Amino acid sequence: MDKFFSSFAEKASFLAGTPLAFICAISFVGIWAITGPLSGYSPGWQMAIGSLPSIITFLLVFLIQNSQNRETRALQLKLNELIRATRGAHTMMVNLEKLTEAELKIMCDEYEILAQEARRRLACGQTDQHVPEISLLPEASSK
Repeated sequence: MDKFFSSFAEKASFLAGTPLAFICAISFVGIWAITGPLSGYSPGWQMAIGSLPSIITFLLVFLIQNSQNRETRALQLKLNELIRATRGAHTMMVNLEKLTEAELKIMCDEYEILAQEARRRLACGQTDQHVPEISLLPEASSK
């Protein structure tokens, strides 16, 4: 069931983003507008433009979210592999998405300091390719 849903969600979200899907949506609105005078602007006619797109959007949200979750997970795994395979990289950077907001804030602050130092070095005519060690230790979280 999970494999079927994933496959269906991937295909549906791909199709939802095609020009054909946009043409279908425009056609629906056009047909709806043309049939308004023919139906005397009946409540059923009004409900068609209000309900049908809402239902389709509601369902598409879940399908697109499923596809996006898989794509994000795959991207994270690829990045994790690049970090793992790069000499000198901090392997503690793998799976950062599992950290708390406070832990991520500490790491962002550390990298901001590195960026400021690199900009300062560039302003002095030096290279920004210096790779200083960073102190991303657990005790840093007590700041």
